[in-house]
Amino acid sequence: MNQKEMILQGRTALGIELGSTRIKAVLIGEDHSPLASGSYEWENRYENNIWTYSLEMVWEGLRDSYGRLAEEVMKQYGVALETVGSIGFSAMMHGYMVFGRDGELLVPFRTWRNTITAQAAEELTGLFRYNIPQRWSIAHLRQAILNKEEHVRDVDFITTLSGYVHWKLTGEKVLGVGDASGMFPIDTETKDFNAKMLAQFDELAEGENYPWKLKDILPKVLTAGEKAGVLTEEGAKLLDASGKLKAGIPVCPPEGDAGTGMAATNSVAVRTGNVSAGTSVFAMIVLEKELSKVYSEIDLVTTPDGSLVGMAHCNNCTSDLNAWVNIFREFAVTMGMEADMDKLFGVLYNKALEGDKDCGGLVSYCYFSGEPVTGFEEGRPLFARNVDCKFTLANFMRTHLYSSLAALKIGLDILFKEEKVQADEIFGHGGLFRTKGVGQSILAAAIDAPVSVMETAGEGGAWGIALLASYMRNRAEGESLADYLSGKVFAGNKGSKMEPDPADVAGFDTFIKRYRAGFPMERAAAETMVN
Repeated sequence: MNQKEMILQGRTALGIELGSTRIKAVLIGEDHSPLASGSYEWENRYENNIWTYSLEMVWEGLRDSYGRLAEEVMKQYGVALETVGSIGFSAMMHGYMVFGRDGELLVPFRTWRNTITAQAAEELTGLFRYNIPQRWSIAHLRQAILNKEEHVRDVDFITTLSGYVHWKLTGEKVLGVGDASGMFPIDTETKDFNAKMLAQFDELAEGENYPWKLKDILPKVLTAGEKAGVLTEEGAKLLDASGKLKAGIPVCPPEGDAGTGMAATNSVAVRTGNVSAGTSVFAMIVLEKELSKVYSEIDLVTTPDGSLVGMAHCNNCTSDLNAWVNIFREFAVTMGMEADMDKLFGVLYNKALEGDKDCGGLVSYCYFSGEPVTGFEEGRPLFARNVDCKFTLANFMRTHLYSSLAALKIGLDILFKEEKVQADEIFGHGGLFRTKGVGQSILAAAIDAPVSVMETAGEGGAWGIALLASYMRNRAEGESLADYLSGKVFAGNKGSKMEPDPADVAGFDTFIKRYRAGFPMERAAAETMVN
């Protein structure tokens, strides 16, 4: 079947992911290869001491990215996009979206980037004996209770960004288990919210006399492959401004960006893992067993089909690195030179490989926001150097690449060195890996393990959620997600594998000692450089 017929007959899957800097839509065919895509650039805003996105931006971005995809379908294949075989929606995980009985948002969306729930996160971690990071929805809810915020009494539904979009387009208040595991702890036996901990939370809030129980305001948890509703008439109009898209299309469970990253890198089986490096950075390792104790640096979440995952999540990654590259772009423009961004990134990243393995006495902190893994509630981008350092362009760029993964390394050292977690292979994806071989070699040095990058990984989470939509529609009876991905999506696609260079590993370890020693500097910057 040719691609045009595939589109006309709806033998396709559509995935749309709302990332932290881009909303991307990808249409795939029966062979899971992308047929068309569209994207919309957006950025979070810091308003009233909260990192947020407006709902108007959400819908503008969804319509724009879908519209661009539909335009590409018409341009490439000469047909209007009126239907697809299945759809999936995903988004950045965690955060706080609460709605009243009228379906209206009660307070502005509080994203994963906020570090304003330290008291609640510590309290719940102690109560559950299970790490509850500040980003998690339940930490935000508990903090709102502790803060005596009036809106809490009126909460009728709490969900994530992907759950919100799915609800508005299908009418279903559901959530994929991977995304749900970043709201509240999951029982991996039942593939649902942990019943004991739900009861503990309700008991904790009992004195407040709220008219709800936690289970009643949370979304229903679904696993990959389950049906999660269909696109409604109203939903089709919300998504497609042209009005051509038809209702009735089956929709898979909405997932978080961690889950779609696992799908997009074939990392859902035990002893596999992936690192997603963009505005934030996180590593996901599918565990063989529970960890020996609670670590504040490690989240326990799940794959889209409910397997236990150890997750090291860091709020900051490439934002500061990108800002420095933009400074070099501005210099190039000022000097009347070419300033193609892809070329600039490539030149500067490759220059970093010429630097000293330990960065020659330089150090930087890429903290645009707080960084819980290293104990910072607030952050300020900071660069410093010793007076006798080797201050070269190569060392400067290498320092910023190291800094983008430094907090992640601290978290992963717990899994690999203290818990002796085994991973047969780690897959890298996201913007840090666009320049071939550079981010890959830096990550291999950080974790002292082989890192692979697939050609398809560049398609990102939108492709990952499209795969999950395809799995729901096309899986064989009893076929697991891991088997579907390995046998039908990634068969023969192993990617390019890079072993760690021992000298790079030793250099990164030296840099980390300097990085840790400089924490008082970063803390002073956060305290004294006020907005």
